[in-house]
Amino acid sequence: MNKLDNIMIKYISALKVLETQLEIINDDFKYIKKYNPIEHIKTRIKSADSIMNKLYKDNLDFTLENITTYVNDIVGVRIICASLADVYELIEILRNSKIIHIINEKDFIKVPKPSGYRSYHLIVEVPVELINGQEYVKAEIQIRTLAMDLWASLEHKLKYKSDYCTEEISKRLIAIGDELNEVDLEMLGLINREKRLKLLDEGGE
Repeated sequence: MNKLDNIMIKYISALKVLETQLEIINDDFKYIKKYNPIEHIKTRIKSADSIMNKLYKDNLDFTLENITTYVNDIVGVRIICASLADVYELIEILRNSKIIHIINEKDFIKVPKPSGYRSYHLIVEVPVELINGQEYVKAEIQIRTLAMDLWASLEHKLKYKSDYCTEEISKRLIAIGDELNEVDLEMLGLINREKRLKLLDEGGE
């Protein structure tokens, strides 16, 4: 087993820690609030080729030290929520976690990328117990709504899997992103209205 295989074991272990913690959060949320905030979770671990390409793109040598220091998204977790309310509530839960430690946040929901991309990105670290002791391992978590995930999937197919994405198509993608965001905001309004009606009804009993 080479050195890269050795270092990848800790990332595989970190993914298991994250999956377990997110499952616990979802189960606890369901027990307390009677529904699941997480629709589904997608995970992946970068291949050696992807790690190498990322380092070379940043003019860095392919070394174990550079991998550990500069590649934060070897472990990737994408969490899909039904609504914006669930996205931000889940983020707040993660901020208070004693196991998942947030080290960086980027809110591409409130401030989308120029392409129209929306999502909430977290760089986190989790403790992994290895034979030689405990080590904190970094990972990236992306949290988005169903609508945002639909848009991201469409954009990836049109822009990265095709050689024929014109400027007109790119502009329309941005417009569709704005339209889907309006749907998310309208859904959030309906959820908040339902909560207010429920509180009024409970207060009147």
